[in-house]
Amino acid sequence: MSVKQELLDVLACPKCKGDIRLSKDSSYIVCDGCKLLYEIREDIPIMLIDEAKKVDNTEEY
Repeated sequence: MSVKQELLDVLACPKCKGDIRLSKDSSYIVCDGCKLLYEIREDIPIMLIDEAKKVDNTEEY
C-alpha cells in the first residue's frame, strides 16, 4: 500500500468532510459520496478539490 492506513484513518474528503478510502489499485483516494478521485503521486495524496477527478461511479475504483 502506498499510503499508510494510519493516514487514511485521519483524512477526510475536503469537499464533504466525509469518509474516504483507498482505490483497489492504490492510485487514488476515493470519496464515494462526492464521486471524486484524489490522485496519489509519489505516495502523497493530492487532496485538492480542483485537481480531483469526477466520476459517475466509484464502485470500479
